[in-house]
Amino acid sequence: MPPDERRAALVAAAMPLLEEHGPAVSSRQIAEAAGVAEGTIFRAFGSKDALIDAVMQTAFDPAGMIEALQAVDPSLPLRDRMVAGVEVGQKRLRSVFKLMFAMRLQRPPDLKNPPEEEARRKEQSDRTDAVFADLLRPDAAQFRHPPEEVVRRLRMLTFSATHPLISGGRPLTAEEIVDFALDGVRIHDSGDR
Repeated sequence: MPPDERRAALVAAAMPLLEEHGPAVSSRQIAEAAGVAEGTIFRAFGSKDALIDAVMQTAFDPAGMIEALQAVDPSLPLRDRMVAGVEVGQKRLRSVFKLMFAMRLQRPPDLKNPPEEEARRKEQSDRTDAVFADLLRPDAAQFRHPPEEVVRRLRMLTFSATHPLISGGRPLTAEEIVDFALDGVRIHDSGDR
């Protein structure tokens, strides 16, 4: 197995173990889950801490969201497209929150990325929002705001409605988030804005 594939396999094996055991996970547990000898971790990463750093980098990388958003069927009705996009965001957030809680982090870690990596992440984050906005663009005339602003507001609502502490332990579903974004909490009479 090429070194990059080996590293990716170790990160994939370590992620659920870190979510379950936090920093107490052993290199032996990770090696067993990956189906490799324990020394492979140290040859691939140098240390268990370096592997944990790679897991955190992967968890906070928005690249997978772009692919998932691009897979949403653009022919779906607007509400269904919005729900699908919010579900993509919620899936990522749940994974990140679970990992953060297991690792006993109160805020995202300082990933100490070089400037070019930070620029790449910012570009991917902006690209994620753009892909979601493109999903909504065919129905832009139905919004009071441009699709980019709709996505920004959905992102904020999704974050707070998905976070187990911010939501008071009662997170909203993607359908509830979209219904709130589209209709609010007020009963609308014909002609209301």
